[in-house]
Amino acid sequence: MRLLILCLFAFFSGLAKPLPRVLVYTKNGPGYVHDNIPAAVACFQGLGKTNQIQVDVSDDPAVFAEANLAKYAALIFTSTNNDVFATDAQRLAFRRYIEGGGGFVGVHSVTGTERNWTWFKMLVGETFSWHAKFQPFRIINIASSHPSMKDVPMSWTKEDECYFGKEVYPGIQVLMMHDLSSLDGKQSELVNQHAGSFKGYFPAVWTQNFQGGHVWVTTLGHDKSNYQDPVFQNHLWQGLKFILDSGKGIDYSKAKSLRFDEGIWLQ
Repeated sequence: MRLLILCLFAFFSGLAKPLPRVLVYTKNGPGYVHDNIPAAVACFQGLGKTNQIQVDVSDDPAVFAEANLAKYAALIFTSTNNDVFATDAQRLAFRRYIEGGGGFVGVHSVTGTERNWTWFKMLVGETFSWHAKFQPFRIINIASSHPSMKDVPMSWTKEDECYFGKEVYPGIQVLMMHDLSSLDGKQSELVNQHAGSFKGYFPAVWTQNFQGGHVWVTTLGHDKSNYQDPVFQNHLWQGLKFILDSGKGIDYSKAKSLRFDEGIWLQ
């Protein structure tokens, strides 16, 4: 009987679906490095434990090899900044992962990452131009029915950096926006300058399907204390969960690029 039980246990264990696996990537190039990164890593590790997700963490660009990336349901770039790849071969591996159906979650200064790589900037949705000083301001949820907005406040006043970007990619779906009227007004000239063609509001959180992959980005999360806040933790979890639910595994037969810097291909 004991042997039978062990055999049945082994059989059903073999049928169990492996836990989703994600990579939290924290590399920064020369320049400013956020002190929130350890807190963000701990936050994602906690979310993984709570939601039965395997969470790997690295700041080594050598992880960007096709065979290695294939095991990940999502790549999370949290407060990365400037150049985060060591070689163009690594950039190509990242690009082909996305084209193969990979998931991407970007947090806070991710919009300042790889500022000289046009394809990456389109993937992220914009490239950083400036932020207002750290202060309380309002972020408005304009897509409450979107899955990643579950239990996210409709009007969320928090202390953060109000991020602005340039080269905004037309394909993004904005989910939350900065209410520029809620800023303290002391930098109004710079706010108006960096708001560009936007008036009164600026994208804060967005998603898109891009070149075969699935992307979710939040510009929020400057202060390390955010990552212990249950409201912000839920914000990150809902974004990650949406990306995980959107993916169907990595299929490199769908990847088309042979160079990292090719133009986008039409779907």
